[in-house]
Amino acid sequence: MSDDHTHVQEFFSSRAADWDERFPDDGPAYAAAVAELGLREGDRVLDAGCGTGRALPPLRDAVGPSGVVLGADLTPAMLAAAVRARRDRAGCLLLADVARLPLRAESLHAVFAAGLVAHLPDPGGNLRELARVVRPGGILALFHPIGRAALAARQGRRLTSADLRAEGNLGPLLSASGWHMTSYVDEDARFLALAERRL
Repeated sequence: MSDDHTHVQEFFSSRAADWDERFPDDGPAYAAAVAELGLREGDRVLDAGCGTGRALPPLRDAVGPSGVVLGADLTPAMLAAAVRARRDRAGCLLLADVARLPLRAESLHAVFAAGLVAHLPDPGGNLRELARVVRPGGILALFHPIGRAALAARQGRRLTSADLRAEGNLGPLLSASGWHMTSYVDEDARFLALAERRL
């Protein structure tokens, strides 16, 4: 396990127990973002870096009982919190690294990723791995329940031109990783970039 993984696991392990209590009002934002994926009954979708599984119930609602919902996370404590919240009833939880997903190529219709990009040790390579498991024309949603400026203010830092999630940085990164960005919203109330898996 690399130092990057160790850092991410330590960061989230220490926060897993009260993660949902720290952000109790995010549910509607997750549901609204999932709605923009355009999922259909029977689709197969992954919540990459699912954490406590807050996206799993709306993803299940979107794909129905015949669909497949997977939640993958690197941190056992976050998955344990998802189980305590009973969100494992909405999808199958996987202890997995998004750099090496245990999934067949082109097996998914969509990937939902909340707050993931900032924690990727190799953003280009990791986004290519997400592209590998999504069928051509499938959708990627990069989401955060608040926008970049609001998040920076919450964390006591300033936005810089090097911010990976800035539109001018994210678009080319996605393009080089097998995706085409189709929508970009960065408002105080949410961040949502949608991309389509290139044919």
